[in-house]
Amino acid sequence: MIRSTSPSSPPNRSRRRGPLGVLTAAAAAPLVLSACGTGVTADQEAGGGSGETVSVTNCGRELSFDAAPGSIVGMMPSQTELLVRLGAADSLSGQAQTDVSALPDDVAERTADVPVLSTDAPPAREDLLAAAPDLVVSPTEYEFTAEQGFASIEQLKDNGAQAYVATGGCLDRRSSAEVTDVLTDIENLGAILRQEDTAAELSADAEARLSDVESALDGVDRLSVAQVFVDGNSLQAIGAGIEADIIAQAGGDNVFDPDAPEFADFFAAEISPEEIISRDPEAIVFSVSDADSEKKTRDYLEETFPDVPAVEEGRLIAVQKSHLFPGTLGNIDAVEQISQELYPDAF
Repeated sequence: MIRSTSPSSPPNRSRRRGPLGVLTAAAAAPLVLSACGTGVTADQEAGGGSGETVSVTNCGRELSFDAAPGSIVGMMPSQTELLVRLGAADSLSGQAQTDVSALPDDVAERTADVPVLSTDAPPAREDLLAAAPDLVVSPTEYEFTAEQGFASIEQLKDNGAQAYVATGGCLDRRSSAEVTDVLTDIENLGAILRQEDTAAELSADAEARLSDVESALDGVDRLSVAQVFVDGNSLQAIGAGIEADIIAQAGGDNVFDPDAPEFADFFAAEISPEEIISRDPEAIVFSVSDADSEKKTRDYLEETFPDVPAVEEGRLIAVQKSHLFPGTLGNIDAVEQISQELYPDAF
């Protein structure tokens, strides 16, 4: 039995509402950079001043920057890392949800003195506003849910800050997000930060890594894969969104159809164990937050599905939950990891 998961309790807490975020070009733009079918516009202002005004459209909202932001908050370690990779380490005035995942050592060294605004949840409204950011970068729109006590996008705007949400985390994009959406974020943020060259290098590296995986998998017989999220006794299937695209990019054949009615409104759906058994996957991919959660989930899968090929053949693939968040370089890491564990002889 498959039952659609309520948008109020998804695996990564994102909810569906609002329009698809894309980039648009301003009317008199002398310079337009494009990627993934979208564009960044930089307008040269008359009279000099700060030089260029960079405008992007994000989650249906237009953001404009007359100068590179000087006070930035990363709302998740994955976003903090991306900002550092894009050359914004010295502009960070806060980092949030720091216990969700560990930063790479080189990034952790550069952010050691950046104030921590929260550890395991988005920062409270007053804590985020006290950091006086002019740019807040987030993986999803959940981090701006006023009902949860977080600063809303409008409240940030009233305090002089703009919010950039990962393209794949825009609520109306969440179920159709793709791994390559991170390339749009790299381009957008690179333009906003005035780090276009750094962004181009980072994007080229990401594209090359994905291309290497694609080349390695040329001609392989695709294995069937079930992607699940386990929380206690709750079992959810991942059938759409960036998570499903990661499986596709890694060469897996998802046993859950993104076009099925269960995934029409959301990328995850609650399932019974019988659904997994009936689909007989050759591999199971599951997300974890730490070694303890990996052990518990692995034990559950082995005990619940002993006769499924994924268990019999030892293809239970644990992926860091943070690698599945929209707008993170971890998406590329996940593609590489899953493909290598599915097809070790291809690498």
